[in-house]
Amino acid sequence: MSKKILVVDDDESICELLKFVLERDGFGVVLAKDGEQALRYAEAEQPDLILLDLMLPRYGGFEILRQLQKPKTGSIQIIVMTGRYTDRSTQELIRGESNVVDFMEKPINTAALVARIHTLLKTSPPAP
Repeated sequence: MSKKILVVDDDESICELLKFVLERDGFGVVLAKDGEQALRYAEAEQPDLILLDLMLPRYGGFEILRQLQKPKTGSIQIIVMTGRYTDRSTQELIRGESNVVDFMEKPINTAALVARIHTLLKTSPPAP
């Protein structure tokens, strides 16, 4: 059974790119374009991992991070993505959340992202 990843980003082109790259590598992908959808999908779908953009409509990324600390979603691993410059102390604050496993700045290197996800989820890329 493939691992499920929730991609949360309000930029449709980024969502489509990540969906394509992740599905090609054997992952199931669910897309959310705002914070409200992200929280609803996280609870309903129980994904194995969440790729979370910090700049979102309807709850910002920080609010979503807080909400995802609740018991029902607190064990879902999160990789935070941001296109905004983030100083080191803010990055450390984000990384300090119990289920945040990585922090990546945009533009995302998709090959590095997919490799990191395979490591986190203990999966392997499909055979060519």
